[in-house]
Amino acid sequence: MSRGLLSAAWSLWRTSLRQDRRKAVTALVLVVAGAAAWPLVAIMLRVLFEAANAGRPVAASLAGVAVAVLLIAGLTLGHFAHIAYFELSELDVLHLHQELMDATNGSAGMAHFEQPEFADKVRILEEDVEQLRVGLQAVLTGVGLAVAMTLTTAVLASLHPLLLLLPLVAVPPLLAGRWAERMVDRSREASAESTRRALGLFRLATHAASGKELRVFGLEQEVRRRHGAFRQDATRRLWRTQAVASLVRMLGQLAFAGGYIAAVLLILRDAVAGRRGVGDVILVITIAAQVNQQVAAAVGVLQDLQRLRSVYQRLDEVHGLVRAGERADRPGALPAGPGDPTAPAGSAAPAPARLRHGIRLVGVELRYPGGEQPVLAALDLHLPAGATVAIVGDNGAGKTTLVKLVCGLLRPTAGRVLVDGVDLTDLSLPGWRARIAAGFQDFVRLELPARRTVGVGDLPRLDDEPAVRAALGRAGADDLVGQLEAGLDTPLGREYADGAELSGGQWQKLALGRAFMRDDPLLVVLDEPAAALDAEAEHAMFERYRLQAARVAAATGAVSVFVSHRFSTVQLADLIVVLADGRVAELGCHADLIAADGLYAEMFELQARAYR
Repeated sequence: MSRGLLSAAWSLWRTSLRQDRRKAVTALVLVVAGAAAWPLVAIMLRVLFEAANAGRPVAASLAGVAVAVLLIAGLTLGHFAHIAYFELSELDVLHLHQELMDATNGSAGMAHFEQPEFADKVRILEEDVEQLRVGLQAVLTGVGLAVAMTLTTAVLASLHPLLLLLPLVAVPPLLAGRWAERMVDRSREASAESTRRALGLFRLATHAASGKELRVFGLEQEVRRRHGAFRQDATRRLWRTQAVASLVRMLGQLAFAGGYIAAVLLILRDAVAGRRGVGDVILVITIAAQVNQQVAAAVGVLQDLQRLRSVYQRLDEVHGLVRAGERADRPGALPAGPGDPTAPAGSAAPAPARLRHGIRLVGVELRYPGGEQPVLAALDLHLPAGATVAIVGDNGAGKTTLVKLVCGLLRPTAGRVLVDGVDLTDLSLPGWRARIAAGFQDFVRLELPARRTVGVGDLPRLDDEPAVRAALGRAGADDLVGQLEAGLDTPLGREYADGAELSGGQWQKLALGRAFMRDDPLLVVLDEPAAALDAEAEHAMFERYRLQAARVAAATGAVSVFVSHRFSTVQLADLIVVLADGRVAELGCHADLIAADGLYAEMFELQARAYR
């Protein structure tokens, strides 16, 4: 649900109150007092000139002192308010960063990450979140302007009834500013994809890891050319819109200028006719000038509040996309179920203590948002308890998607994933995840002390050194600890000034150690876990993996799933699943599949031929 300007302003104000109520209230009082001082300056100037014209020096002196005090208040209170709300603005930005992190990670699944629309909105939000630094100032200034405009309207009414129309002349620039801001916002949405692609190419061109290939293959110019094309496309869209928006704002300001001139001429006419004194002329000129400043300030505040509204609106849309991804589009699906994070606490079944039958996929189909063809279709597959299962297939066959399904990271758009006969959506996902040990090809390089880089694989034992060393032993990374200057206490990565920079293979060994931290998993998943290892290291790693798989199979009946392109290790699995075009093409052990002389035999022969 989108939010209006007032709703967005109120949301930010409530956030600021939660951060520091005293500073928030102090800033509001100072801003309102500073804004109210300017209309009072105009009134006291009228008193000053009329007293001086009437020969009343005492009254003129007091009025002069009042003008000076009010001028000082108008000029300085806003600066003092800035001291109060500057820190609040920083805290508000951090709060929205946290809320964005909570939104993107507020789902048990990952379907929303597969949507380009989600990526675009998050990218724009990452930029717009900085709007909160001026958002609080806009909210406070808006309240101050409301007070100042109320006083100004009262003064205008006392001078001439027709002058009450002067604030109405402020409507065209306000509407023009709002229209222009909407145009700019729509243009930013339209150019989001080009901007996102340009940023991706920028990171590619400036990242050390990609620098080698760019230079070896002579891609530097091509990357720069493509970056320039995407950036030019985004800039051209935005520039055209900004030019039209500036013209719209200028026309709105011209409309107000006409009203301003008419108001001054109205009072001057009465003064020439003797119906007004010099104080009234000074008052209307001063007040009319203030109205002009108020309108200009209101236009700016309105633009800031519109951007603030866009921030909250996009945040709501991100929440919506996450919810939409969480509730898979399946015919007849209920709005929420036991496996849905929105379901009442305690309504989901716990994960079994031990697997007896295994994991079964029945008629599973998965289609990514916007995809024309399903990634997996009509998939029926049984992963027996205690078995070591290898999944093979060409790139794009659906191997990683299958892994995500059994981990509960994605929900099928049709069909069911059963754990010992219980639908995975009826299980407690946090409970199921707590019984999974997983290592992925696109593993995370956690820049933490080495002990914690591995220890997070079983958070309750984050700093348990014997457990961490045992996990590293299972991953064959015992020697890595000795290569680190401070052993397990060595900080890793560039986030630390003295952080150790590791090779890709070393990082992967740590990720494997992380995957082996849990002692009693029901599902062990290694998705291309040896991409950064040589063939010998991978074979050794798989031998350790088989020992680990046998251990957990005996203890918990765990299913161990292994995704790899290297058939020298795949052939040792109990069951081999061959995927092609999102379907199970072949199924069986190595000997049976070779004897069948089908797709698996063909792929095995092609790879074996390369080593002869």
